[in-house]
Parts: sequence; C-alpha cells; structure tokens
Amino acid sequence: MLRITDDIAIEEWELSEQFTRAGGPGGQNVNKVSSAVELRFEAARSPHLPEPVKRRLQRIAGSRWTKDGAVVLRVEETRHQARNREIARERLAELIRRATERPKKRLPTRPTLASKKRRLEAKKKRGAVKALRGPVEGD
Repeated sequence: MLRITDDIAIEEWELSEQFTRAGGPGGQNVNKVSSAVELRFEAARSPHLPEPVKRRLQRIAGSRWTKDGAVVLRVEETRHQARNREIARERLAELIRRATERPKKRLPTRPTLASKKRRLEAKKKRGAVKALRGPVEGD
C-alpha cells in the first residue's frame, strides 16, 4: 500500500510497473539490465481518489496523463531497478499530494489610486523623453 495522506492510500493492485532498458551512460550494464521503471496508475478508475483530486491530478500531470485516465511515470535515474521503483512511487505520491491541496480562490482586487497616479506619471515622463528625440530644428 502506498500511503499519500491520512485519508488517501493507494493499493498495490492499482499500480502496475514495467521494466525496460534505460538509456544513457552505463556501458554493458545498460545493454544487459532492465533498470528503467515505467509506473502506471489508473487514476480515473481509482476508488480511493475523490473526484476533485482526480481533476486536479489530471491538470498537474499534464502530458503524463493518458487518454484512458492513467498517470504514467518513467524513471531511469539510477542503475538500480529497486531505487528507480522507489523514486517513481515517491514522485507519484508527490503528484497526488499536490493534487489534494485545494487552490485558493482568487479575490479580484482593484489598483489603488496612488498606483494609478504613479503609472500615469511614469507614462508622462517617458513620453516627454521620447518627444525630445525628434529631429533637431536648426537656424
């Protein structure tokens, strides 16, 4: 079981892992050992995630969210398969943790009168400087 928060825990049967050969440096080890991990979590069908969390997770996951509602994470950072599995699970937990945080509602505000005056004063100064750049009229 992968514990995300006090309320949310993901069962092992919801996660599927596939191991492939990693790219990058490593010599013969890279060609022989399948150390890269592709972790797949069927988020859209998960009974443990509330609907608002699923929607936020879809937005946060971005391109890692598939058309059929799964989150796919690929990790090939280390040469050790077990460590890559841990990293993938940590990343998934962090993604879901971020999705559980309800975003603050934006309260629309108006600019203060002083800030409006400062902006207009700056525009006047800048306009005056540019007006002086015109062609010089000589005698």
